Amino acid sequence: MQVFSGTTADEAWRIAAKTIFDDAEIGVEPGRNGPVKELVHAAFVIKEPRQRWVLSRRPAMNPAFAIVEAFWILSGRNDARLVNRWNPSLPHFAGDTSSYPGAYGYRLRRHFSVDQLDRAIDALIANPTSRQVALQIWSAVDDLPATTGAPRSADIPCNTGSFLRVRQNELHWLQVLRSNDLNRGTPYNFVQFTVLQEVVAGCLGVSVGPYTHVCNSLHVYQNDLDTFSFAPKSALRSNSSLLLPKKEAFEAISIFERVLERLGDPALTGAECTDIIKHAVLPPGHHNLLLIAAADIARRLGWDDVMTEAAQGCSDPLLLAVWKKWCERWVRSRELRKAL
Repeated sequence: MQVFSGTTADEAWRIAAKTIFDDAEIGVEPGRNGPVKELVHAAFVIKEPRQRWVLSRRPAMNPAFAIVEAFWILSGRNDARLVNRWNPSLPHFAGDTSSYPGAYGYRLRRHFSVDQLDRAIDALIANPTSRQVALQIWSAVDDLPATTGAPRSADIPCNTGSFLRVRQNELHWLQVLRSNDLNRGTPYNFVQFTVLQEVVAGCLGVSVGPYTHVCNSLHVYQNDLDTFSFAPKSALRSNSSLLLPKKEAFEAISIFERVLERLGDPALTGAECTDIIKHAVLPPGHHNLLLIAAADIARRLGWDDVMTEAAQGCSDPLLLAVWKKWCERWVRSRELRKAL
């Protein structure tokens, strides 16, 4: 098994990207959407999971969608409407449907008739030495292919489960995936599950330990080899914190969800967006994330002044850098469309 270890998510991702892109001996296999250059059994180790943003990926990742998806997961939802608002192309990958059957948050908090997230936190508060805290996403009933080999739906979860372990007052997190697209999936999965890790660590009153991300298949589609690349390494670091005691953490999740609902309302006006930005009562780290989600809605609706005001309020240097790269990508795409 190849292990890509780094202090930050960006560092670990860059090492993996360079390996897969440059190593001519890595085999090519058939994939769902075309041939893939694939590593079978690969892992990432991120020593500082709060440094979760992959800044190096080109084209740049969409930080607003990553943020919205993380809190959609924390809220236990599976509706397509909210996340599609920040990523209108998502139905192309996960199916054109009103709800996503493989939604991670719904699986973790509702699908199995137990709120696994809440139970895991309470169990580790009561017994921090427990080695029995495993979060289940994969469902054999819902996800195993039919006997013909056909997939059960367009949205089969790539993440299958999480394993939580408290050691020396740190929460170690092991994430297991059946399949992971290094370009289109991995940077977003890092955000999703390191956010969960940090939120749970805060609830437990412990620090955030290493994050380990194990893939049965880590791959890049051949068609993407010419369109994806990685930029020079950056020294920027994130300064946002999501560490809160359990009661405050779940209150913040609830507030964040309600604010996202308002931002995602098709009837939203520019004045309402500005009002939301100014009056949302959230801890500073959560507020930084909200500002980027709001900035992206303003961008999509053509409210340049509102977008600028929201982004300028973000005090997280790394998150702001990812946002700026995303905006540069959008500007280039817009200019290209105008030229056609």
